[in-house]
Order: sequence, then C-alpha cells, then structure tokens
Amino acid sequence: MKRQIFTEEHEAFRETVRTFLAKEVTPHYEQWEKDGIVSRDAWRAAGRQGLLGLAVPEEYGGGRESDFRYSVVLSEEFTRAGAAGLAVGLHNDIIGPYLTTLGTDEQKRRWLPGFCSGEIITAIAMTEPGAGSDLQGIRTSAQDHGDHWILNGSKTFISNGILADLVIVVARTTPEGRAHGLSLLVVERGMEGFERGRNLDKIGQKAQDTAELFFHDVRVPKENLLGELNGAFIHLMTHLAQERMGIAVAGIAAAEHLLEITSQYVKEREAFGRPLAKLQHIRFEIAEMATECAVTRAFLDRCIVDHSAGELDAVHASMAKWWATELQKRVADRCLQLHGGYGYMTEYRVAKAFTDGRIQTIYGGTTEIMKEIIGRSLLG
Repeated sequence: MKRQIFTEEHEAFRETVRTFLAKEVTPHYEQWEKDGIVSRDAWRAAGRQGLLGLAVPEEYGGGRESDFRYSVVLSEEFTRAGAAGLAVGLHNDIIGPYLTTLGTDEQKRRWLPGFCSGEIITAIAMTEPGAGSDLQGIRTSAQDHGDHWILNGSKTFISNGILADLVIVVARTTPEGRAHGLSLLVVERGMEGFERGRNLDKIGQKAQDTAELFFHDVRVPKENLLGELNGAFIHLMTHLAQERMGIAVAGIAAAEHLLEITSQYVKEREAFGRPLAKLQHIRFEIAEMATECAVTRAFLDRCIVDHSAGELDAVHASMAKWWATELQKRVADRCLQLHGGYGYMTEYRVAKAFTDGRIQTIYGGTTEIMKEIIGRSLLG
C-alpha cells in the first residue's frame, strides 16, 4: 500500500538524509562501533546539513519546522542504515522540545545555536541505579543555596553520556514532594564535581555512548533551572508521547527493512536443490510478517499524522510504542532464524539488527509500562 502521509518536500528531505548517511556515516560506522563512540565531526556535519534542531526557531539556527514528519523521515533513514549510534532522534525529538518549550529567552540564546550546529551535544539523565520508570524512586537531589543549587547523586544508562556537553538532570528539589518534588537542572560540561563513569558495554548499539554520570557537590546556577521549580513531573509527562512515537517509528522501520532483506535472502539461498523461497513454510513466515508490518504501518502512519497535528494522546502513543517495538523484536528473531547460521554472524545485517533493536521494548518506557498506561485509561 502506498503511503500517503508524505509530500514532495518530505521525499526531497529523505534524499538529503540518504546522501548525508552515505557520505558522513556509513563509511565510518564500523570504526565507531569499535571505538564505542561516534566522532564529534559527524555531529558537526549533521549540523551543517541542517539535520539538527529541525523544530528550533530559525533565529537560533534551527529549521523552524514543527512538522513531525520530517523527524519521521530522519528516523526511518537512520534505522535503515543501521546507524543508531548517531543519536539525532534523542537530540532533536526528545531533548529539543524541553529546550524550546521550557527554556527562557536567555537559555535559548545560550544553548540553541550550538544545539543546531552540532557543537553542543545533549543528553537527558533520569534513570538511576535504583530508579527507572518509577520517578518516586529518584534520589539525586539539589539543595537551594541562594543563587545556585548544590547537586548530588548519580545516573546510569545515559545515552550520549560521554559526548554530552549539556545534560538535563532530573533531581529532587523538594524532599517531601515524591514524584511532584522534582525539577530539571541543566548541567554543562566542565562544571566542577560533574564526572562521567565508564562507557557501558552493551550487547547492541555499540557506537552509541551510554554512560554512568556522577554529581558530587556540583554548583548549578539558578539560571540553569529548566521550566518550573518542582515541575519536572508534568514536564516529563508532556513530552513522553513524542519520545515514544520516535521509538515506535524506528521500530516499524526496522521491521520493514528486516523483512525486505530477508525476503531477498530466501530468494537467493538454496536448500535441497532449490531456493528457500520455494518452501511453503518460508512463504508462510514471510506472509505473516508482511501482514503484521502492513497493519502496524497503517496504525503508525495515522499516529504520525495525528501527532503532527498536535492531536495524539499518551494512550495511543503508548499503543504505538508497545506494538511496534514488540513487532520489531519478533521480526528480528524470525528473520535471523530464516538466515540460519549466517544470521548469527555479525557481518550479516540481521544479526546486528537483532542486538541493536533489543533495547527498543525497554527504553522510553517498557512494554509493561505501556500496557499499564493503556489499561488505566480503559479501566480507571
């Protein structure tokens, strides 16, 4: 079925993204995976190409394009290229909205030009060793010292943790406030007491630096409070729908691409004197996955249109995230199986997709959390 959500402008942008990936990412990606980190040059190249800060106002160097479909194109092409390490989706679609909607004029002038040029790489630090989805469990705290905060605590599993120049830290500013006693504080590279732990060794997405962060009596100026004091809970809930949509978009794009390369593989690979594609079981496997992808794509495209119009609610975003990422996981497993022993070899794209994609059902809210959100909306 031909997709109907994109215009000629979106498709022209898609060609720009593909050209960028072919020139600035794909030739270097194997080395980045060995290094465990992406080159900062790639971030600056993305900035020069206009791929960063798509929704940031033009006065700060952004693309002033609020149409989420451009972000969808970016995510789809990065997913097809297997380039999750250059986390432009995290930068643009998760962290960007915090800066553009919550930042003061002074904060925007200070941070957004570098955000758009690739000189400032960003991260958001919410997860702690003892607190993931449960915001009430956050222990990182900030004490008011007049013109500044004193920040103490630690975070873990922070994407862009090594590279980040600007980290939005979720910290407890009112001890008795539970989830409603949290604020967003912006910690910048070089602040005394801000330390990075090891670059964590993951099973997939090897090029994407993921780190532990430590805060020891970090002096954070009051000017670095992002949004309302004790307002982090509402701020986080407001922006979660877009984060989950971004993950869902990557999920269905990955599933479709895996189906595409596996369909080609079974046409070429022979067993018992004929192509695998001639075996009924193989045809049934491909038919089932193709149908599941088609049905999921129809729902996701509807969610994309609604989100671009500002009409997508948290429940449908949760449905999209749950369904698309679980589909991605199933398709990756089945496609690897259809590749046989070759599917277990790292030089085959399906093996990399299997490990890179496994995190999708975990970050941004686990599948179980998505089901809880949906269930509560239906049953109270």
